[in-house]
This record gives sequence, C-alpha cells and structure tokens, in this order.
Amino acid sequence: MKLKLIQIGNTDEPYILTGIDKYLTRLKHYAKLEIITIPDIKAAKNLSQDEQKKKEGKLILDKIQTKEFVIILDERGREFDSKGFAQFLQKRMNAGTDVTFVIGGPFGFSEEMYNRANSKIALSQMTFSHQMVRLFFIEQIYRGFTILRGEKYHH
Repeated sequence: MKLKLIQIGNTDEPYILTGIDKYLTRLKHYAKLEIITIPDIKAAKNLSQDEQKKKEGKLILDKIQTKEFVIILDERGREFDSKGFAQFLQKRMNAGTDVTFVIGGPFGFSEEMYNRANSKIALSQMTFSHQMVRLFFIEQIYRGFTILRGEKYHH
C-alpha cells in the first residue's frame, strides 16, 4: 500500500515544518508517505469560493489515479479516536489499495472532489488552519502505525 497526501498551498510556518519533518522521519520506519503540494491558486481573490474550489479540485484530481482510494479531510467526515483510526489504516492496508489523503483549500472541496472521494475523515469538530491540519494529521498517521505495532508512543 502506498500512502499519498495531497495539499493545497505551501506550509510556511517554521515550527510547523519542523514538526512535520519530525513525524515524516519517524513514519519512514513504517510506511512511505508521498506529499504533493499544489500551489495556491493565482488571483484567487478575483474568484468566488465556488470557482476557487473548482480550480483546486481539478488540480487535485489531476494528481489522483483511478485505482487510488481517496480520503478527504472534511469537517463533515467520520471522526475517529486514535485507535479507531489505526484500525481504519489496517483495513486499508488489508485491502491492498493505494490510499490518497487530501487536505483541501481554505473553502473546502468542489462537488467533483466529493464525488471522487471514497471516504471523508474529520480530525475534530474544531476548525484548524490548513497548515496545522497537516502537522496533526501526519502525527496521527504515525501514531496509527505505532498503535498497530503495539509500541509505547500511544499510551
């Protein structure tokens, strides 16, 4: 199983980059996570929210292959505790399909993205910046693998 994370816009806060690098380094012992960053839409302030979501959606869909199981991070998605998320990862690994997680832009996803998604996950009912979501989510992927291996990281 290959893991991929597609995200809109660069992460520019140094402390977030440091955290992401920390968990990506740790995650290498369990799985490879390919990160694809799609640049922010140019002249986005001249677009409506729907137009921006459509443009972002097209760029995201161009990075996804037919065989991939696509999971979007969405506030209306299914919430897990960490052990439940680990079990979800295990089921995906058992299925043997490549998994692509997607963190959308500031206004969420286009209808086309919702139609393509195989599943939706919510990190929380709280709202986080897109940059913070990246750090939190990569840490949860790492935590999930440590849970599956019975390691001490998760108490």
